Amino acid sequence: MQDDPDLTHQSTAAVEEIFHLYDPPLWLVTSRAQERRGGLIATSAVRASIVAELPRMLIAIAKQHHTWGLIESSGRFALHLLPAEALATVWRFGLASGHTIDKFAGLTMGETSDGNPLYPQALSWMDCRVEQWMDIGDRTTYLAEVAGGAILTRAPTMTVATLLRDAPPERRAELDRLYARDQTIDAAAIHAWRGEPRPG
Repeated sequence: MQDDPDLTHQSTAAVEEIFHLYDPPLWLVTSRAQERRGGLIATSAVRASIVAELPRMLIAIAKQHHTWGLIESSGRFALHLLPAEALATVWRFGLASGHTIDKFAGLTMGETSDGNPLYPQALSWMDCRVEQWMDIGDRTTYLAEVAGGAILTRAPTMTVATLLRDAPPERRAELDRLYARDQTIDAAAIHAWRGEPRPG
């Protein structure tokens, strides 16, 4: 057994490759806290129960996002699966910050049974109510019961691979820039949470 738990450069590259061996869907996460509303694009939502009568989801949301604050306040959020061609939706909810703009401006939005913003161009939606949460430094992980949902239409789903394949070069460059920025923010938060000195 190794005494040093740190990843080598080779191991880091291997782990990164492992993360690309599967193709997670993109989720539009929306939430409302009183009159405030927000939404973001996430890849971290996964099914957390196989019991049909007790559906649950697990999701991790970075603390710097506007939507994180709404979930913290309300304890609720909605998850939407997007159609494969919904690049404009990803740009709207994934590139701008809800701290500075209303991402819903100009959209005709519905409302879920729990009062979360409902994106009518989604393939499906689920209302989620937080049952337990865990602070993991850069993010908060939420375990949530699924309180309702519906399939709006049936079509191929937007995934990470679909996004990267279809994104125009200028949008891909913007995605890469924001991803690198968030990696820096997240790394600092993880090191602080672990009580470790920041590298460099």
